[in-house]
Amino acid sequence: MTALEGDGGVRLAPVTYLPGAEPVEPTLERDQETVRWAIPLESSVDDHDAPPEDDAAAAGSSAEDAEEALTRRLRRSALSERESRTFLAQRGFDAGVVDATIDRFTIRGWIDDAVLAEQLLYAGTSRKGQGRRAIAQTLTARGIARDVADAALATLPDDDDDRALEYARSKAHGLRSYDLDTAMRRLIGQLARRGYSGSVASSAARTALTEERGSGGVRFR
Repeated sequence: MTALEGDGGVRLAPVTYLPGAEPVEPTLERDQETVRWAIPLESSVDDHDAPPEDDAAAAGSSAEDAEEALTRRLRRSALSERESRTFLAQRGFDAGVVDATIDRFTIRGWIDDAVLAEQLLYAGTSRKGQGRRAIAQTLTARGIARDVADAALATLPDDDDDRALEYARSKAHGLRSYDLDTAMRRLIGQLARRGYSGSVASSAARTALTEERGSGGVRFR
């Protein structure tokens, strides 16, 4: 389970129950919430992969077959609604069976794009040091609807500068062997790939390298 900051302090990111998953021990409680069952924070569907033998064998025309195949897949990692539809369609289930299966899983909370968006948001900020733009791109790539993605991003503090600087500081020491101009280019490039704007990346790189190398005698062009 993941901890996020809320108006009332630290709260737990919601997770999705799946039958047969392993329970996760709680570390924090809020409003005496019942402990639910966790699925991995993130994954992506490779649309070009052939279905595993067990999934291929399960593929058929019945709703039961579709539910079994999708349940098995979701035990490995979370999927968005769009990814779940793609998964079932690629395994030969007809549109009516796919729609009915998605509806049942959504009602049960096993597919929840809002929960997935929150988990991806946490992973992007806390684990990958990504900026708002990169996180937004991830949500889009995972098939999260625009309104759901916007709602998730609206909870993200406007702290790209702070997160960019934190990331730059973590990388600055490893660039000491490079001359200053090269170190700047490399660090700015790393920050840009994590979704930070040019001005934010440049400022963070400049500050981190100045701190690492000592402000005395270091002059940036």
